[in-house]
Amino acid sequence: QVRLVESGGGLVQAGGSLRLSCAASGLTFSDYHMGWFRQAPGKEREFVAGVSWSVYTTRCADSVKGRFTISRVNVENTVYLQMNNLKPEDTAVYYCAAYRSVYDAIKIDPNDYNYFGQGTQVTVSS
Repeated sequence: QVRLVESGGGLVQAGGSLRLSCAASGLTFSDYHMGWFRQAPGKEREFVAGVSWSVYTTRCADSVKGRFTISRVNVENTVYLQMNNLKPEDTAVYYCAAYRSVYDAIKIDPNDYNYFGQGTQVTVSS
């Protein structure tokens, strides 16, 4: 059974930082591209960042470029999202996601991902 468990969310003031973690189990982690999505109340789930199984390819949404960094440690089965200079509009539930692919390109459509975690709340106050 595949499990993706997020942690590290919380309440932070604008300009602050948080580091999200996602621990994966039940899959061969190094075979999967990993991504982070977020969903704010009343809005659709949107792509935030992704990293290929090889570690060498990453992709970020324009809204977070220069502020968020995705990374992974395959021997730990963990993916991270470092979020700096947080803004109130970053407030959302953040989800870890995984899909298997032989290609290095990162997909941004949540329908292309096979597995999602339960999510962790991030709230940024102004």
